Amino acid sequence: MKIIADLHLHTIASGHAFSTIKEYVQAAQRAKLKYIAITDHGPAMPGGAHQYHFSNLRMLPNEVDGITLLKGAEANIKDAQGNLDLPDFELSALDIVIASIHPRCGYNGSKEKENTKALKGAMQNQHVKVIGHPGNPRYPVNIKEIVGFAKESGVLIEINNASLISWARKGSEANCLEFAQEVKRQNWFVCIGSDSHFIDTVGNCDAALALIKEAGIPADHVVNASKELVREWFFEGSRKL
Repeated sequence: MKIIADLHLHTIASGHAFSTIKEYVQAAQRAKLKYIAITDHGPAMPGGAHQYHFSNLRMLPNEVDGITLLKGAEANIKDAQGNLDLPDFELSALDIVIASIHPRCGYNGSKEKENTKALKGAMQNQHVKVIGHPGNPRYPVNIKEIVGFAKESGVLIEINNASLISWARKGSEANCLEFAQEVKRQNWFVCIGSDSHFIDTVGNCDAALALIKEAGIPADHVVNASKELVREWFFEGSRKL
């Protein structure tokens, strides 16, 4: 299985990433991708993009040098109710909204019940299409409940490659595999993101692909494995209920 889209990238607008959109486009060409999602961190992230950044994404062309851009955000979950750090009117204009828990961004829950409630609250937002890196052991959740609610809400579970290969969310492997296995059991969908903060990792999702293979998820349930699924989920109204 190969991916044709990298659905989780951070540019210099995130404050702690190191590449521009143009550089990502060039890297995507080398990786033979068709789509990339620009998903910079929301404003609750220290140094993150200002709200105006997301408003002004409309100024970007839809395609640059043969690479289609998904204009998006990785919004921060800022409390136990799952509220996000960007208002709905900004989120509604985006192609892709990832909702994630990050430290020092307002929400710092540690208990499984509380974290599960926060993720479910975020998924109730009609603009959220992906739950980002939910396997982070720092924020334990009820995996079966989260996958079931994601399916009910029409939200994708992300298998985040950086969680499997970097120091950022060390110890995520077992939880990510359990998430993938539960997605398989419940006949739901995943997407894959490199979570790149520098161009060298664009489209490099080998660890995530290996984990998906181990879990037995078929290619037609990996959204960024085909052009048809990418367009259905992100350009044609998606499967949001």
